[in-house]
Amino acid sequence: MVIAEMSCEEEVTNLVDATIKKFDRLDILVNNAGFAENGTIEETSLEQYDRIMKVNARAVFQMTILCVPHLIATRGNIVNVSSVAGTRSIPGLLVYCLSKSAVDQMTACTALELAPKGVRVNSVNPGVIVTEIYKGVGRTKDQYDKYIEHKREVLPMRRVGDAEEVAQAIAFLASSTSASFITGEHLHIDGGEHAACLTT
Repeated sequence: MVIAEMSCEEEVTNLVDATIKKFDRLDILVNNAGFAENGTIEETSLEQYDRIMKVNARAVFQMTILCVPHLIATRGNIVNVSSVAGTRSIPGLLVYCLSKSAVDQMTACTALELAPKGVRVNSVNPGVIVTEIYKGVGRTKDQYDKYIEHKREVLPMRRVGDAEEVAQAIAFLASSTSASFITGEHLHIDGGEHAACLTT
């Protein structure tokens, strides 16, 4: 296992180099690192912008640049982990939304560019999934529990998701048999949130 700080360019490069050294090939790239912080346009600083974009967008860009030659060689594929926040506006999460919108455009643009070379590029766009990411947005456990309960009441499917459901979607898109004719797709795993008119 290789541990890397995704905001550090050198460590990202080392991660790819170590992977190729060990396996001598690359078939699938899953860009999954990311985090969120609260902030409106009146509250957000350039420091926060840089901090979030470095991990959520720049690292995806760098990893993709480094991995594409290997993926072309194997006719592999990429699955980017975006968010419903990439396609829907969420007040108070300005930079996070920006970063995930960037991931969605990265997915669409590279899908078109790499399709003739046999490399598929897709994204999963999770909604409310029970993970540790919400600790980063400054919620206490009590606030988090109330948030989850609220989402259970307002989401179309009347429940929140779990990480296994996202993992299964990633595995599907990464499959060279099950998803062989799918590229440029943004697959929402959000209980219908992207189709609703929810703002919180």
